[in-house]
Amino acid sequence: MVVVQPTNKSVEAFEGLHLYHGAISNCSMRVRMTLVEKGLDWTSHHVDLKKKENITDDYFGINPKGLVPTLVHDGVVHTESNDIIDYLDNAYGEPSLRAEDTETLMSWLELATSLHVPAVKPYVYATIIAPKVKKTAQEEAKYAELQKNEELSKFHAQHAGGKQFQGEAFKEAEAKLNEAFAKLESTLAGSKWMMGDKFTLADISWIPLHFVLIGCGYPFQNYPNITRWADACAKRRSFKEGILEWCPDFSKV
Repeated sequence: MVVVQPTNKSVEAFEGLHLYHGAISNCSMRVRMTLVEKGLDWTSHHVDLKKKENITDDYFGINPKGLVPTLVHDGVVHTESNDIIDYLDNAYGEPSLRAEDTETLMSWLELATSLHVPAVKPYVYATIIAPKVKKTAQEEAKYAELQKNEELSKFHAQHAGGKQFQGEAFKEAEAKLNEAFAKLESTLAGSKWMMGDKFTLADISWIPLHFVLIGCGYPFQNYPNITRWADACAKRRSFKEGILEWCPDFSKV
């Protein structure tokens, strides 16, 4: 669990569940889905990533990486989406989104996390997002001033000044995604959900990746089991309210 001591002390007065989130952020989609599945009331603080509303002293004072989502629960700040959904499921027992095989469940969450910067972000930026979140020189300077995380600084430097991701970087990202989705395709053979017959945090962690990447043209037609699983996820209320109400079509963001 990642708990942050905010320098923006205003959030420490918050009562209940407050979520800073982006409509188009797959990581935010996970948390919104979990809140719906758990039947929880929450206060929305939408951060428009296309307007660079996260690149401010106030927001970096809440989340030192400047990322969404950030959950503030009774004044305590939680970051990293998969840690947040695990925290919510532990903090609010029923309905449980866990599986008997906790080790495998957590390994799926960890794999999704490990793919985010080296694979998901490059693929999404290279195919759709980069022109839509292009920073001005002033915004790039402000981001460089605020961002202290080396991995994120390096990533954003790759497309600073309107630069495109290099072909090799895109191929490496695609290869990582292909390997991960081949594993998911195999796991879903003969199984309704990722952990068997029960919808769990694993499904919540991965379905936003499918939603965003299919909007970027990733070839999910090569994965019939994933397609069947994604269709089942799309019928859930949490998918409709946690994803579609905020981002109806990622290919058109």
